[in-house]
Amino acid sequence: MDTCEEKKKLLLEMIAFAIVDGELSKKGYDFLFLIANELNFEKGGFIDLLGQELPPLPDNLKLHRIKQFYQLVVFFQNDGILYKQDPDLIIHIAISMGLDTDAVRLLLKKMKNAPNTTISDDTLWNIFHDESAY
Repeated sequence: MDTCEEKKKLLLEMIAFAIVDGELSKKGYDFLFLIANELNFEKGGFIDLLGQELPPLPDNLKLHRIKQFYQLVVFFQNDGILYKQDPDLIIHIAISMGLDTDAVRLLLKKMKNAPNTTISDDTLWNIFHDESAY
């Protein structure tokens, strides 16, 4: 990476990915701080980045993450049985992936109501995009 601006942009995008429900976890902070050090940012410069407006995440990256999550949920339900602890685990995974929990609940409801139906990318996007607008 050649310029300071490229490094700054990369780090800001990584911060945007790491923030879940408006907060950056301790592990996320520590990880990003290590990356900032590798990119030769001083602690003060890194902390300044945390206060800046974050770039919007590209839609194709969001959709990719949503699709990965959906595939995981399908895997959980591949035997047609959703165990008592599965919804809590699914929500926990969604949070760790930075996905909206209300959208996840809506997705689970749609999957329960139509267990043998594949949900299209457009529908997945609408579920998560509409929920994140609130």
